[in-house]
Amino acid sequence: MGAGYSPLTQAPDPGGTFRRMGTHGPWTLDRNGRLARVVIDHPPLHVVDGALLMGLRSLLDDLEAEPPNVVVFTSADPDFFLMHGDVELLAGIGPSEYSLVTEPNLAAATLQRLRTGPFLSVGVVSFKTQGGGAEVLAALDLRIGSERAVLGQPEVAMAIVPGAGGTTRLPHLLGRARALEVILTGRDVTAEEALAMGWLDMVVPSAELASTVDALAGRVAAMPQASVAAVKRVVDVSLTEGVAAGLVAESDALTRLMSTGAHQTPMRRFLAAGGQTRDGETTRMHDILAATLAP
Repeated sequence: MGAGYSPLTQAPDPGGTFRRMGTHGPWTLDRNGRLARVVIDHPPLHVVDGALLMGLRSLLDDLEAEPPNVVVFTSADPDFFLMHGDVELLAGIGPSEYSLVTEPNLAAATLQRLRTGPFLSVGVVSFKTQGGGAEVLAALDLRIGSERAVLGQPEVAMAIVPGAGGTTRLPHLLGRARALEVILTGRDVTAEEALAMGWLDMVVPSAELASTVDALAGRVAAMPQASVAAVKRVVDVSLTEGVAAGLVAESDALTRLMSTGAHQTPMRRFLAAGGQTRDGETTRMHDILAATLAP
């Protein structure tokens, strides 16, 4: 099932003018104001390898230097959002002396940086994604799939574990029991099942996928950037450190944002448009928010 989003006045037109901001290896970045689009194109196999990860690190440098509100990630490959990690490369790594690891590996650390970026990240899954590709997807904030989307974590069959956050993030998304089941069986999970278990946040027909994502992204892009970044930061503190820590972070975010005075003009627009009235807030809230975000 999908969700409808009515665009707000200030939302960039998703079909409007995007500027090419750069190519970071397999990652191409275009921007339209506070809305960014990233296309992943890594032929011939679209695997998660060193080139893809180094390109992602470069992309994140670019996005963090001037954060947009929302970044939509799509794939140029006709079959995969992303395939798994480079098995041929990993199979060539022979036995070695073990020593305790105390820091995340490069892939896990890079995806955590993506996960905590000061923007809403949205993955668009039209096809299959598995292994390392599914771990990239899990590091994004929202995952929207077509009815043809298929997800899976096949690593255990190859005598390893998902090593870029899959074993860590899936319990938070799916719950402990379901995460254990999908990782330890390595089975394919269809779009509707992934939606039911929380691996996907929305499933919409292929013909409506682009318009649904555009409407959501455009609405978030209309919001004040500092508030978008603050919401992500507080939500993550609450989930990782608990509600008590989240309340402190929330209070700090509110104080920090209001200390700039940036709230005064949109709040006055909100009141002038009919906000804080019974009629306005029961029948015209969409229009009131549009007026609040007006230039």
